[in-house]
Amino acid sequence: MTATRRADLAGRGLLVVFMVLTLVPFASLLLTALQPQGSIPTGLSWPADPQWHNFVDAYRVADLTPLLVSSMLIVAGVVPAALVLASVAGYGLASLKVPGASWIFLLFVLGLTIPFESLITPLYYQIEALGLLNTRAALVLPLIALYMPFAVFWMRAHFLTVPVELSEAAYVDGAGAWRTFRHIHLPLAVPALSSLAILLFLWTWNQFILAIVLVSDPSKRTMAGALGAFQGQYGTDIALLSAGSLLILAPTVAVFVLFQRQFSRALLQGAVKG
Repeated sequence: MTATRRADLAGRGLLVVFMVLTLVPFASLLLTALQPQGSIPTGLSWPADPQWHNFVDAYRVADLTPLLVSSMLIVAGVVPAALVLASVAGYGLASLKVPGASWIFLLFVLGLTIPFESLITPLYYQIEALGLLNTRAALVLPLIALYMPFAVFWMRAHFLTVPVELSEAAYVDGAGAWRTFRHIHLPLAVPALSSLAILLFLWTWNQFILAIVLVSDPSKRTMAGALGAFQGQYGTDIALLSAGSLLILAPTVAVFVLFQRQFSRALLQGAVKG
């Protein structure tokens, strides 16, 4: 067996291992969701009498319809704004001669190192001072800001891979920085923007901590904020909690499956290089 063949088999074996490790938690959730309500499941085993109605009950108990609408509104407020700001900032840092661009980029990189949880308390008091507590804006504005370090890093890395000759040719033809960005760089950035949009959608949809801390009205939270509905005075219904978790995860899994080609294409085109 040649070294290339052994390397190929080893790579496939690792992929199988990672796939199993990824699927086991989902299988565990599904098996738990099918157990009788109020029970405490142990191990991974198919129940003798699967309780498929747990999904309907979980949807009703958590009242997911208004949360579904609320999550869509929050995503609609976060993702487009973050994409616009990140693409403009990434283009400026990568292609324009911005004074102090290296130091500005360093600040964004440092933003990636800040633990998200450490910002919860000061963020709460800042949102309270602005009078935005218990509103969707209390989630939209902080999420845009918290996503900026990674989003700018992502888009800057993409724009660095674009040949500088394209910009030079556009300048020779009389195009300014804005027209060059809009007509040349932005169309080429569609794969990077698409993959970034998928990531931002997933992160926003699954946002739980900010939704619980900054919004007290359950109907204005994200769908992940509905998980608290299964916490009772004396305990938690594990079966309904698992069923609700799968219902909340379903849209994100569907989005990723539908757009995985765009995500892979962005990675192959060097969206995270540089």
